[in-house]
Amino acid sequence: MKTASSNFGVTAWRLALVATASTLAMTPGIAAARDAAPGVTGNPTATDPVDNQQTGEIVITASKRDTSLQDATLSVTAVTADTLKESNITEITGLNGTVPGLVVARSGGGERLISIRGVGSETPENANTQPGVSFHVDGVYIFNSIAANAAFIDIAQVEVLRGPQGTTFGQGSTGGTINVVTNQPSTSAFTGDLSVGVGNYGLTQGSAAINVPIGTFAIRGAVQYQKRDGYAVATGVPGTSEYDLDDQNEIGWKLAGIWQPTDNLSILLTTIQYEADTHGPAQKNILDPNPDPRVLTQDYPGRSIIDTELYYGVVRFDAGFAVAKSITSYQKLSSRQSWDGDGLTGNLFERNVLGGYKPALNGNPERLGARYDHVPLWQQDTKSWTQEVNLASAGDGPFSWIVGGVYLWSKNAQYIAEYRASTGDPYAAALPATTPYNSPLVPLVTYAELSEITREAYAGYFEASYALTDALKLTAGLRYNRDEYSGVSDTNSSGPAVTSGAYLQPRPTPGLTTSEWTGKAAIDYKLTPNNMVYFSYTRGFKPGGLNGSAAGAAPQVLGFANGIRPTYQPETVNSFELGSKNSFAGGKGRLNLSAFYYDYSNLQFLDEDAILFGEGVANAPSAEIYGLEIEGGFQLDDHWSLDGTVSLTRGKFNADFLALDPAAAVLAQNAAGYYGTGEFFANFFAAALARDAARANINGNNVPKIPKVQGSATLGYSNTIAGGELTAKATLIYRGEYQYRLFNNSIYDTTPDYAQVNLFAQYEPAGTNLALSLTVTNLFDTVGVNSRFSDPYGSAQTYDTYIAPRQVLGTISYRF
Repeated sequence: MKTASSNFGVTAWRLALVATASTLAMTPGIAAARDAAPGVTGNPTATDPVDNQQTGEIVITASKRDTSLQDATLSVTAVTADTLKESNITEITGLNGTVPGLVVARSGGGERLISIRGVGSETPENANTQPGVSFHVDGVYIFNSIAANAAFIDIAQVEVLRGPQGTTFGQGSTGGTINVVTNQPSTSAFTGDLSVGVGNYGLTQGSAAINVPIGTFAIRGAVQYQKRDGYAVATGVPGTSEYDLDDQNEIGWKLAGIWQPTDNLSILLTTIQYEADTHGPAQKNILDPNPDPRVLTQDYPGRSIIDTELYYGVVRFDAGFAVAKSITSYQKLSSRQSWDGDGLTGNLFERNVLGGYKPALNGNPERLGARYDHVPLWQQDTKSWTQEVNLASAGDGPFSWIVGGVYLWSKNAQYIAEYRASTGDPYAAALPATTPYNSPLVPLVTYAELSEITREAYAGYFEASYALTDALKLTAGLRYNRDEYSGVSDTNSSGPAVTSGAYLQPRPTPGLTTSEWTGKAAIDYKLTPNNMVYFSYTRGFKPGGLNGSAAGAAPQVLGFANGIRPTYQPETVNSFELGSKNSFAGGKGRLNLSAFYYDYSNLQFLDEDAILFGEGVANAPSAEIYGLEIEGGFQLDDHWSLDGTVSLTRGKFNADFLALDPAAAVLAQNAAGYYGTGEFFANFFAAALARDAARANINGNNVPKIPKVQGSATLGYSNTIAGGELTAKATLIYRGEYQYRLFNNSIYDTTPDYAQVNLFAQYEPAGTNLALSLTVTNLFDTVGVNSRFSDPYGSAQTYDTYIAPRQVLGTISYRF
């Protein structure tokens, strides 16, 4: 049975019911049109870029100037709120397969590693590195991927910009940008909606939103709750034969207010709050003897507790010739994660030769391997400020421009504790960070880290477009980025032994400052009013940073040519893209194509060191990525429509670099006879030499997280039946095989392909404002592997994380 806090779930459900009841009580007989989502004109409820009658137009806001999707000189996909509902997508992982080139891989500790066209994050469980795909809510930069789930509250649409966004976003958008656009308060009408749904796996969900205009003010509030049993169970946890994993228990709410005292001035204040308390993801060790993917032979009770707070304000002033905007935000993240680091039971892990631990020999207890590797705590506490000011031209003249400045400040405090031993309490709680150095419990800790890293970033940008003729337009932009890192760090495997105070005493790390110019140049030509071609060059940039105090030892101490350095370098992408956007058949059809080539330098990834616990970020010098993407849709007749996407992508490293796979390092160390930590440190230089000799050249390897083929197809039907509107859709999603890491280890990195089918049907009885819907995701219960995650730390185990099994959800909704 689930052991997460029952009070949390009960309280959340009561809040959802109270919100629903209160809203119904206040709105007898009201039937008003739904507010148009911000950035969406025409038909606000269009579920795809091509709606049923082609009367609507999708407008994207992530470019920081409202632009029609069909006029933007870049590859971009807008996923509307209705599309998310139809596929029961409640968090960012669900976007896999729906957007060309996008891969969202689940990682340890609640992380989501987001890549677009193979450019993203190759530094799992390293909270101080920056993503390659920047994530935003209403244009506000979100610092930590663990907080991404909180963004999916009261959504209007999700905009995915593919390719480097070197001008208006700059740092952290080497691969692209995701901007979640939420519904905003409106002074035009009193509106709202509510929904309640139930499904298998004990699923219950509820949401409610209300918009209240008060003269020149308006307030919008929204709340949503989701609770579900686990899709998988762990069978070895003491006290229960089935410990839920991949469960859901979360509540989020949003409150926004806008004041529009004049036609040209508005002030918007918003807060989004989110809490989740679950048993964490199901990570099945690939050595687990049970063939059932939903049954895990594990014995440690994992836990995931996440609490995020986002506050932001937007001041907008229209001066006539230009629009000035100020965006200010404050963010807090509190994350407490724990999980079974070995992914097995004690007996299985003890004899797991592939995992790097020697088996028992003739019953000799001195030759027993480790019986457990558990992480009782990975704690993160992040506080962040952002401030952006920009000025964008107004009007319809041939010359348009935007200029802006950005300041980011973030402090991430982190505490990690890990136990790995052959004896002792395998379920011991993590030691407090303040534990005295001479406590008898300290030697039981295999690894611990206490750090606090501060980042400050400054940037200024300018982008302008000039229409030489009605058909030909030039665009150019430039951005200067500057990042400064400082902090303190300590681990129990680095530095001199302390003789007083706490067992971890963080010391200043080497500071780092990086700066880079990025930008964009593009030309687009309209062959007809409905057919446009463009060519663009964009330079993307991700800043360098600091490795922890455990890294950087081998090159200095042992004089090795290779090894983890105290700092790592920025990565850059030079992108060349040729694209075409087309509407045809009187607006019934749409076909967008793009071909791209990337020159990718200094890809940041987690490399192993010759010295134990010296893992850190290194730079792979060079790679090239190229591909073709197609998006399209066609209204076949008054009732039937067809939409689809496909991406064909390749990526290879094309320069020499000797990287060390943790799995190869452990096997080499064991083969040399230096098992485990004790025998390593007893034979320090020889053991390190054996590990270092396992380095392999990555030249010619595949760039990770690039499926060669990925795509989706949706067949839609709509009709009026018995006076009501029926909508039905069937969607096929395919995600091809990819390599999880750049080591391209056939056992640990090859993530297999999968295909799944989703169904959706909705009926809206005439004159009721009600909608009844049924969603079936993963119709054929496909056992698809979302990601093959190889833990870069601890015992370096490899796990499969799976897509959700078949989920059936029935929902009743009401709008007013």
